[in-house]
Amino acid sequence: MSTSQNTIDYLLDLLLTSGAPVSARKMFGEYCLYCDGKPVALVCDDQLFLKPTAAGRALLAAVGDVVEAPPYPGARPHFLVSADLWENHAWLGSLIRATDQALPAPKPKAKPKARPAPADGAGAKK
Repeated sequence: MSTSQNTIDYLLDLLLTSGAPVSARKMFGEYCLYCDGKPVALVCDDQLFLKPTAAGRALLAAVGDVVEAPPYPGARPHFLVSADLWENHAWLGSLIRATDQALPAPKPKAKPKARPAPADGAGAKK
């Protein structure tokens, strides 16, 4: 089962009203959530899985139990944020921002290597 577009639209609306600069990118029928261009969460099977950080754990522990589960088989455990907690969009936005601040900046993408021109002129057109 994959995540519905309605779920992503709903989450993005909630997070944008909280002031969190969030975007989503579809990946293999599921979604990755980005805050300021940094991946912070996955949405799989209409469930929100937040990358684990100490800041995120503290905010989740303040409202209840911290539940960890893999977003897909073989994945590392993430914090599972129940849909009941989504309604408090100000808190959800602060959770996303705290996670963003706790995660390291993404590594810059490597530039593709330039291909050297053929030395013997074999590739030149006549």
